[in-house]
Amino acid sequence: MKKLQLIAISLVALLSISFAQTEWTFDKSHSKIGFTVTHLVIAEVDGFFRTFDGKITSKGEDFENTEIEFTADVNSISTDNEKRDAHLKSDDFFNAEKYPTITFKSKSFKKIEDKKYKLAGDITIRNITKTIELDVKHNGTVKDPWGNTKAGFIVKGELNRFDYGLKWDAAIETGGLVVGKTVELVIKVELAKQQS
Repeated sequence: MKKLQLIAISLVALLSISFAQTEWTFDKSHSKIGFTVTHLVIAEVDGFFRTFDGKITSKGEDFENTEIEFTADVNSISTDNEKRDAHLKSDDFFNAEKYPTITFKSKSFKKIEDKKYKLAGDITIRNITKTIELDVKHNGTVKDPWGNTKAGFIVKGELNRFDYGLKWDAAIETGGLVVGKTVELVIKVELAKQQS
């Protein structure tokens, strides 16, 4: 009888370890939600969102099958040009007044190589939701000098802004667009492990 109890306790302990989940939050002072888009075909403009938040739940040391929920405040968009930022917040692009947030919810997070992952999820912009796939590199996990566990990632991908109603399409003489239709995403994040 005692043996059965010991076996049962051991199984419960193993299952608890196997299904242990770890919560992470963004270290916002060391994270940047950035994007790049072409201007007049010949140059690029970089921007980012100053205000964002999210919840990350990992299920193991290697981060595979991690669950991610993320929100960015459209009104916090910055391209280092107030006039351009105001245009981006208008109905030509994001319509920040009517659609103040961009959201992302992961569907899968799969390891493909040692530090490389594929992240698939639903992104919602202007109330339009589409699934995108992103490339993720895990830069490593360390303890900082104050004993906090941190993990660093770079996320890259692209989307077609027309798919989400960001419709402004002024053209130049050569036939290209003043603002390109493809938006490159370059997201650099540092995560902080939450103490249990």
